Amino acid sequence: MVDHEEYVRYRDDSKVLAAIGEHVDAQVGRVTVRLPRAVAEAAVNAWERDETGGHAPEAHEEYALRDQAAELALIGLAISQRGRWESEEVVVDLDVASAGAALRASQ
Repeated sequence: MVDHEEYVRYRDDSKVLAAIGEHVDAQVGRVTVRLPRAVAEAAVNAWERDETGGHAPEAHEEYALRDQAAELALIGLAISQRGRWESEEVVVDLDVASAGAALRASQ
């Protein structure tokens, strides 16, 4: 990365954001959410899916998609381990990072 003046500031900003994240994690940790059965089952399926083989060098968009798929799988793991089914919904405590990743994906 080229050290243009604005990127030095962005790097410093990134460190401050990470420090805020440490405080949020210490205070929140997990958030309780309700998810419809269909999306909860899809998340569990993502966790249970075997992705065989490696992957070729990726473009930024491909990396971002794979990263989101990994976040979905982690939510599926949380549902499998500590989800509580209530009729057509699941109630699960998600790590705040996973909840944030889902929120960012929706925007």
